[in-house]
Amino acid sequence: MSSTPSAPALYGGTANRRVTVRDILSAKERGERWPMLTAYDALTARVFDEAGIPVLLVGDSAAMVVYGYDSTLPVTVEDLLPLTAAVARATRRAMVVADLPFGSYQGSPEQALAAAARFMKEGHAQAVKLEGGHRVAAHVEALVAAGVPVMGHVGLTPQSVNTLGGYRVQGRGEEAGAALLADAKELERAGAFAVVLECVPADLAAHVTAQLSIPTIGIGAGPGTDAQVLVWQDMAGLSPRTAKFVKTYADLNDTLTGAAKSFADEVVNGAFPDAAHSYS
Repeated sequence: MSSTPSAPALYGGTANRRVTVRDILSAKERGERWPMLTAYDALTARVFDEAGIPVLLVGDSAAMVVYGYDSTLPVTVEDLLPLTAAVARATRRAMVVADLPFGSYQGSPEQALAAAARFMKEGHAQAVKLEGGHRVAAHVEALVAAGVPVMGHVGLTPQSVNTLGGYRVQGRGEEAGAALLADAKELERAGAFAVVLECVPADLAAHVTAQLSIPTIGIGAGPGTDAQVLVWQDMAGLSPRTAKFVKTYADLNDTLTGAAKSFADEVVNGAFPDAAHSYS
């Protein structure tokens, strides 16, 4: 009797097709942990795709790292659509998830579907992400019913930063923890295929993860979630300021600064371009 071949690992894997919701859920069943990064352009998306990152998020964090705002609130659908399309064109395997920006879905499930449809049709995303728990459950149901895979997001929800009173850890205390768990369960019930837990105490995040049949994706939520996500500029040491939960794996700020200065020095000194970099 031949054994059934095991499913390919979510991280790495093969590049002959896109990662799907089914792959994400199967990884949860196997107890496999996996990474997710943000991406906003074709070049870095290609690098991350070739590195085997299975899910790329075109985050509304583009408001800050691409457009220079001080929060995620100003970014629009029109701002994010071309970024999403660029990431989708540059990748072959990674699931591309598009953030629904502030103001594009909160009004009604119909508004959410209209925005999501644009990201699927024009941005070529394979899924969308929205923030909130029970208050967006009807939105999630409508999107899933229409064939749009939805990633949820609870805990610190940056689009609600003014209501939350700043970028603060969420879910501390028995009552707050129970409310966060209830929100996550409501997203699961509504049909979300995964849920981001942001800035949540590690013990609570691990408890929520154990209670859900869909994967949890942590960002500032400790090691007990099914997956981890970081803004790639934070991860690579390009951001000037980062949160406590960020670990940097490179120092691109110093690398790029050094390269720019070397280029400038050679131009000023007449060393560039030399004969090897000129046409005869």
